[in-house]
Amino acid sequence: MEDKVLRKLFLGFIHIHILHHASEHPIFGLWMLEELKSHGYNISAGTLYPILHAMEKDGLLEKTEQNVEGKIRKYYTTTQKGKAVLKEARTKAYELFKEIHNEGEG
Repeated sequence: MEDKVLRKLFLGFIHIHILHHASEHPIFGLWMLEELKSHGYNISAGTLYPILHAMEKDGLLEKTEQNVEGKIRKYYTTTQKGKAVLKEARTKAYELFKEIHNEGEG
């Protein structure tokens, strides 16, 4: 039960990570999996790729395809809508961080 609750919570964090990195430079799935892993998120490609596709469908990410060593690699960048969502998410995350960080002080 607890794992499911944490997983739902962390999926929101993963979306923010994706938007953040895709706003800095084009990202691709394997790179994003490794980046998330470096932050302690151990998700599979079977979880990440549907998230990327849904974010593209929602207009948050834009996909381009490039031929890399004979294989088609899909790169994602944040759209204007995605940047607006990221800006709002940053504001909300910062407010939450301040609230929970200061809990117990005073």
